[in-house]
Amino acid sequence: MNQTNRFTGKTAIVTGGAGGIGTAICQRLAGEGAFVIVTDTNAENAHKVAADITAAGGSAVAIPADISSEAACTDLIAQAFALRGQIDVLVNNAGITRDTLLMRMTEEQWDEVINTNLKSAFNLTKAVIKPMLKARSGSIINMSSVVGVKGNAGQANYAASKAGLIGFTKSIAAELGSRNIRCNAIAPGFIETEMTAKLDEKVVQSWREGIPLKRGGSPEDVANACVFMASDLSSYVTGQVLHVDGGMLT
Repeated sequence: MNQTNRFTGKTAIVTGGAGGIGTAICQRLAGEGAFVIVTDTNAENAHKVAADITAAGGSAVAIPADISSEAACTDLIAQAFALRGQIDVLVNNAGITRDTLLMRMTEEQWDEVINTNLKSAFNLTKAVIKPMLKARSGSIINMSSVVGVKGNAGQANYAASKAGLIGFTKSIAAELGSRNIRCNAIAPGFIETEMTAKLDEKVVQSWREGIPLKRGGSPEDVANACVFMASDLSSYVTGQVLHVDGGMLT
């Protein structure tokens, strides 16, 4: 693993770290010297990501958790703090979709998406700000989406959760800025992952044609943006939404 010292001595927690964008973020932060705590409901995959990072020369452990539970989030932060004595970066990346038209959407589908995508960010951020306030330092990054900005048919639950994260981000930035705690959001566009690889090629090509750069992004593109937002490179940036979408919403 090609390490630099940008995050040496710092601890980062990444939710949804066991696949796609989350794994890329974990690997990128570890490659920059961070000790990464990989959190996911899939314990086996979370441990594999942490093991792969360690094998590549980085530092990581897995602490699987159901972050839709406030108690689980409080316990996660307590474990992380006991292990490291500090938490410098929190990336609220966990997210799911349960797509269907509103008239067919069940209350369970609505609640599941809101709880995983939005409530989890509330739970973890509330728990993590206590040690960050004591340290008078920290960077919180919430993974939103272009869908949270423009909406999308068949994704009312997902769009609501991602739009909620933007409002949450701006509010937390206003509340905690005086304590040198920053909070920003990243809004990815069409990112090519294992999930999008299952889509019909005609659908994918249609998406690409609507993007000024004429291609999808990679998980690494989002991870690079995350490094910027998490590090001192963005020390005077808070309450912002960084679009990583190839110009999709231009």
